[in-house]
Amino acid sequence: MEFHVVDEEEPRTGGARLEDLAPEPLLTRDYETRPALVYERLRERHGPVAPVDLLGVPAWLVLGYRESLQVLQDDAGWPKGLENWRARSEGRVPADWPLGPSLEVNHVLIQGGPGYPRLRGAWDAALRPFQDPRQPQAKRLKAAVTGYADELIDLLAQGGRTGVADLSAQFSRPLPLMAASHLLGFPGSQGDDALMDMWRVLDAGPDAEPALARLLVTLSELAAAKREQPGDDFPSQLLAAHPDLTVDELARELFMLLGMTSDHVGILISNTVVEVISGENDGGVRQTLSAGMVRETMNRVVMRKPPLVNFVPRFAAADTPLGDYTIHAGDPVWVSSAAAHADPLFAGQTTPGSSSISSRAHLAWGAGPRQCPARELASTIAAAGVGRIVERFGHLELALPVDQLPWRSSPFMRGLRSLPVRYELSGNVAAGPVRPAAPETDPADAPDQAIKRRSSLWRYLTGLIRSGD
Repeated sequence: MEFHVVDEEEPRTGGARLEDLAPEPLLTRDYETRPALVYERLRERHGPVAPVDLLGVPAWLVLGYRESLQVLQDDAGWPKGLENWRARSEGRVPADWPLGPSLEVNHVLIQGGPGYPRLRGAWDAALRPFQDPRQPQAKRLKAAVTGYADELIDLLAQGGRTGVADLSAQFSRPLPLMAASHLLGFPGSQGDDALMDMWRVLDAGPDAEPALARLLVTLSELAAAKREQPGDDFPSQLLAAHPDLTVDELARELFMLLGMTSDHVGILISNTVVEVISGENDGGVRQTLSAGMVRETMNRVVMRKPPLVNFVPRFAAADTPLGDYTIHAGDPVWVSSAAAHADPLFAGQTTPGSSSISSRAHLAWGAGPRQCPARELASTIAAAGVGRIVERFGHLELALPVDQLPWRSSPFMRGLRSLPVRYELSGNVAAGPVRPAAPETDPADAPDQAIKRRSSLWRYLTGLIRSGD
């Protein structure tokens, strides 16, 4: 399906400056619990573009689908790069702004300027072996993710063939962590700690800044190790495609990949599972999954519940009409995929349950020349995880009504805090393939050594099983 916007007369433009508008705060309790109502209220008051306050910093939030495409597809008119932010250059962004830590890391999704094309080209080249299903790296990745998924399900099954579990904590969040460790070539349990710090950064809480500092140290150590001894992993592939990257620069790029293959993928898995077992699509999702069409199901899910609800900011290159306002040069503009998908001009042209609207129209991975370079990688990991849930569980039902599931919202992401389910495993409890264990110094100590090797992750997951005994 191709999306066609109804032609309208040229919008009027308001010339008021962003800093003079006294915008209302976006990240409120209402936004935490009912973001769709917040987007709709902003749309009614301001049209497709609204001034908002992001934790004390004013910005423009793009709510309209057409306006979102206008920004995302015009990299020259709406460039990335914090050097384009007028308020920041003038010292009007607080040094302790909670969103600062994640935006100051100048990786491929943030960067603007003349160095970006070469960096993006290196990213595409480095990801190609892992995103092309014909390549051995992609095949090994899929096999590894399938094995990790079975390990997590087998661990959960230690509590019994039937029971109650939190599929978010016990499956959806740790699975991408394990996949990220595989991609980055992390030794031992180092990747566990790194991803947990990544979650703290993405949640933009009070511990975001120290978490970012720890994370960048860990990633710098990994980058230095890969420079000295390359392997068949993403950091080594990126260095091969862009040998001029310094250790610090490589660490920033690993930061981006770690973020994209962690929270985003975990949320996508959980949201897809909820869609499947809540029956919101009149059984159509179950039928689609049973037919093996997991990817198309995920596309329909991200149309309604995109994990990445607000993209990192762009900036107006010149005074530009957008929606009912004039966006002045240097103003920050945040595109909201969640709000754009709910835009009546877009949603009114889609039919619930239709399989033709999802794969080409949604903005979950962005649009235009800066669409997420790891989108296929993330989709592969999520699809493999959802596929194993479908294969391994004979029955799943929500342990809470769907409208009582606890959600968490950050400035960037929206996902479930927990996903409580009642489950029944199919067939034998340990039905998944067993991956070869890493060699141990003393076979008698294998269980303890395995827990130590995945200390922060595996001990946490094992504790969840034991606490339910």
